[in-house]
Amino acid sequence: MIRKADSARAALPGTQHAMRARSICARAVVAVAALLAAGAAAAQTAAAPKVDLARGQQVAGQVCAACHGADGNAPTPANPKLAAQHAEYLYKQLVNFVPKAGAAVAERPNAVMMAFAAQLSDADRRNVSAFYESQKLKPAAARDKTLVELGQRIYRGGIPEKQVPSCAGCHGPTGAGIPAQYPRLHGQWAEYTESQLVQFRGGQRNNSAMMSQIAARLSDREIKAVSDYIAGLR
Repeated sequence: MIRKADSARAALPGTQHAMRARSICARAVVAVAALLAAGAAAAQTAAAPKVDLARGQQVAGQVCAACHGADGNAPTPANPKLAAQHAEYLYKQLVNFVPKAGAAVAERPNAVMMAFAAQLSDADRRNVSAFYESQKLKPAAARDKTLVELGQRIYRGGIPEKQVPSCAGCHGPTGAGIPAQYPRLHGQWAEYTESQLVQFRGGQRNNSAMMSQIAARLSDREIKAVSDYIAGLR
């Protein structure tokens, strides 16, 4: 008879072989995944259009600086700060300001911005967007102490009973956003953020279905609170 210990020892080589095989397979899967990721990154890099920061600075000085500042730090809350904003987001807005072929109205109607955006070539839209992204943001600050707690609660936890998700879920805990997907929010003028949420809610701004749905569930006080809180994020 073969004792159990002998039987275990007899099975060990086979077990070790199976473990080695699984390890080799796992390493192969990781290697293939890495190669695919590298290929995708290379393809994305190859597809990304080149930008000219010097040209972007020139366009900013000639076209944008009067309202948004030469370095993207708009001097008044009526206009948004563009410094350090994700270039992909800025580019999308410039495209959205101009009506698409056959459309009577732009996705983001704004007569002033349409006039400026329409005169820019696609390359210059990318150049000026990249230039402003390269600039340093001068932060704003929260000012209404009575609304800080409400603003923080909405930004970090949303309003579950109204099906309002947290702002941090998309824009990040510090409001840094995600390039090409969600804009940077922190340090923006509270008045500007408030105005955009009101426009999303009222349908005057239509270039984000998600934001239109979220803003539609927010009261004036909630919009003001979260906008003020965002201004003070770092």
